[in-house]
Order: sequence, then C-alpha cells, then structure tokens
Amino acid sequence: MKDEFIARVGVWGQRHYNYLKKKSPTVINVMRMKGTLEQYLIDMNRDTQETYDLLIRQYAEKESITDDLKTADNLEWTRRMNSIRNRAEEFVLHDFVFT
Repeated sequence: MKDEFIARVGVWGQRHYNYLKKKSPTVINVMRMKGTLEQYLIDMNRDTQETYDLLIRQYAEKESITDDLKTADNLEWTRRMNSIRNRAEEFVLHDFVFT
C-alpha cells in the first residue's frame, strides 16, 4: 500500500515512517486502518523539529556562539554550529525517530 501523504509530513516524520515500516509494519497497518497514520506523523515531525530547533538554540547559548563570533570568525562559527547541529540531530534521531 502506498501512502501518498508521506512527502508532506517532513523529514523527521518520513524517517520515523521508514523506521516503523521496517521494524513494526503491523503498527503502520493498524494506523492506516484507523486513519491516524498521517496525523501521527505530522505531529511527530512537528514535535521533533521543535525539539531540534530548541536544542540548537540552547547549545549555541551555552557555548557562547553568537553573531559576534560569526562576524569575527565565520569559519569557527560554522565549525561550531555544525557540531551543534550534529549533536542535536543524533539526539532527536535516537530519542524521537528511531523509537
């Protein structure tokens, strides 16, 4: 069965869908029959994106990564922000997407 709405649920929702499809196909089928799959994935994507964005802001604040650093040393700012994005992504993948 093809779920046409998957392209609309966002990257985190798509990753979670693919995980569930592989690990728990029964869950996907039950949600399809109940008609709750699309809304579940949309909500999951929204919550995960909010957490991801919050983590990035909190890490940047905690590590004193500011616009001043971006202006003074753009390469250092980029390196540190990439590190933060990677850590935030690992967290949400582990705690939201692959659960």
